[in-house]
Order: sequence, then C-alpha cells, then structure tokens
Amino acid sequence: MTTRARRLPSWGFTLSLLVALTMPSRHVAGGEDESLAAPPLPPPVLETEVMVPVLGKTPLGPAPSAEASGPAAPPPEVRRRGSGEAPMATLPKRLDGEAEPAVPSSARAPAEPIAPPPMTELEVMLDWYPSPRHAALIVARDKGMFARRGLEVRLSTPADPNVPTKLLAASRVDLALTRQPLLHLKVDQGLPLIRVATLVDGSLAALVVRDGLQIDSPADLAGRRIGHADEDSLSVLLDTLLRPHGIKRAEVEVRGINFGPGRAISEGEVDGVIGAMRHLLPRELGDEGIATRLIRVEEHGVPLHDGLILLANRDRLNGQRGAIRELVEALEEATAWILEHPSAAWTQLLAAEPGLDTPANLAAWPDILMHLNASPAAVDHGRYARFEKFLHDAGLVERLTPVERLALDPGTF
Repeated sequence: MTTRARRLPSWGFTLSLLVALTMPSRHVAGGEDESLAAPPLPPPVLETEVMVPVLGKTPLGPAPSAEASGPAAPPPEVRRRGSGEAPMATLPKRLDGEAEPAVPSSARAPAEPIAPPPMTELEVMLDWYPSPRHAALIVARDKGMFARRGLEVRLSTPADPNVPTKLLAASRVDLALTRQPLLHLKVDQGLPLIRVATLVDGSLAALVVRDGLQIDSPADLAGRRIGHADEDSLSVLLDTLLRPHGIKRAEVEVRGINFGPGRAISEGEVDGVIGAMRHLLPRELGDEGIATRLIRVEEHGVPLHDGLILLANRDRLNGQRGAIRELVEALEEATAWILEHPSAAWTQLLAAEPGLDTPANLAAWPDILMHLNASPAAVDHGRYARFEKFLHDAGLVERLTPVERLALDPGTF
C-alpha cells in the first residue's frame, strides 16, 4: 500500500505536464484566432555597395594579379547604385564572356566628307584667240558658274580660223564657236553641225580698207588686194558686196591672212580685209597711226545674222544634251552678270586673260556689251530661215535646209 501511494503522484504530475504542453500547439494549429499570428519578418537589409564600371572609361581587362605589390587601386570612376543615378542599361560583359565595345558619348572626329559627283568635261574651241566677245565663256568659267553645274569647261584656241568646225565635225572637240554664215555653208556641205547658243546676236564683221586708196564703196574693189581669214568671209561677205556692182571675184586679188589682219594692212600686203572685227581692227591700226575706212556688210546686201554662235555635233547630241543645257544656262547667268556689272566684268576678263589689256580692247568693250545676247538659248527662226533663203537664191548653197536642222534651243531638248 505504501508503495502504490508513492507512484500515483508521479503519474498525475506527468499527465498534467503533457496536457499543458499540448494545449498551445493545438490552439495555434486549429486556426481559431489567426489574428494573433505574428507578421512575417522583412528581408534583411544588405550593407553591400554594388560597384559598376563606367563603360568607355574603365578598361575591361583581366583582374590584377594578387602578386602585385601594394594595395589595389580603385577604378578611376565608378557609379554606385542607389546613389540617385540610373542603373546601367548594358552589362560590361556579354554572356559569352567577350567584352562589350565601348560606346562613345560624343564624336571624336568629323564625319567623312561626301564625295562630290563626277564632273563632266567639255572642250570648247574658240573661233579666234581670246577676245572681249568671248566674255560670257570666260566669266562663266572663272566665276564657277560651270563648276556649280557639274561642268569642267576647257577653252582652246585654234591654230587656224578654219579649223574649229572641222574638228567639231570629226568629234575632236565637244563644242565650237563660229558665225552664222559659216554654219549654213558647212551644213550644206554635209557636216553634222547645229547651233545650240548665240553669244553675240549682231554682225561684228566688216570690210576694213586703208584710207587714202580711193575705196569709198564695194564698187571700187576691182583690182584691189583683199585679205580674208575664213571661208564665209570670202564666199558669203565679199561675193555679196561685189555682185551688185558686176564685179567677179576673179577681178579681185584675194589673199589668206590667217590671224594677221592688222599686220597685213600695216605692212602693205593688202589694201583691205573682209570679215575683220569692226570693233577692234580700226582702233588697233589707229594706235599705229594708220587711218582706215569701215564698210558695214549689212548695208550692202548681207542679211542680219548672228555674229558669234556655239555649235555642237548633231551626231553626238543625244549623249550631250544635259551637259549642253547646263552650259548654256551658265552662259545666260554669266551674260546677265556682265551686263549688270560691266566694270567688274572687264576686271575679271583682264585677270583671266592679261593679253586683253590693250587700249583697243578697252575701247571696244562698250560696243561688245551692246551685242551680247542675254538669252543665248533662244533661236530666231525667222533670221535663220531668211539667211538660208538668201544663200540659196545667191547659189551659195545647193538646197534649202530647214531651220530645225540648223539651230535648236537647248531648253527644248
């Protein structure tokens, strides 16, 4: 009995302890009062600073060796996330392990210049050595009016006044200057020539004779020595002056003088020159003390005609239309500038061609300005038709050539 009484308190104590231990766990697990559950703890705040190198400033090379002496130096410039700056949009290394290329924040050198378009080269052969009547070509070249249109124009001087049209017909040059009468003759002879611009719209040619020889009109030319430099001066101008007076060409001693009309008269080789530049030769001889008389051809039966025209090869026209159109537009611009600034234009001519600086050329400049054509592309169809008919009636051309085969306006290409 004594032994059993001692064991009962220990079992009771044990049972009471088990009940007390199980009650709280059963209450929580049952979820009868979930509001008493403790809130979840926030994640711990890391005290770590993330170091991000600035691309293009910190080299992305291998880490320095641990064997290097001294403490490692910090990178020259870093950004710290969390300091108010935006995070980097790109990683310093790609996933494949290769370094990303540096992205420059500004250009370190100017962009490569755009190559200019190729220039179209054109050779224009003059009808004579450079003269004030060539002003539009010279000014357009030297003031960059050709270059702005993609043209590189070279002006050349013929060795003989009769050469330009022949070289043009043979495609040895791109364009050539001449006079309207010679164009009609050459087209009738079968040369593939066509007028594309008019630089001087009035006749500049005349018969210049030495004074004191009793030559007052073409009727006094029988038995005289007359020099000429080109074909149209002889067959068109001189024959027209002689015909009304019943004088045949055989009754006149004609001599070729090439580029030397002034010398031929001053040295007494000829009594006069047909086709001479009326605005130059009398003044040049006057400066030498030689008096002359001037006989205007249009006052003795020669119809009005263009004194200086630009020719193209009709067989090559299709491949040159654009370049010719641009060139003629430049001539129009140059002529307008010359007429607006005659003094500056004269200075420009002398700078380009110092040989033009003579008293005769200076005196001729106002006369030249009066005849410069402000609309070089325009064609006077009536003028060309009348001159063609005049030549045909005189027997100087075999057939009538339509104006469309003689001249055209580049603006209508």
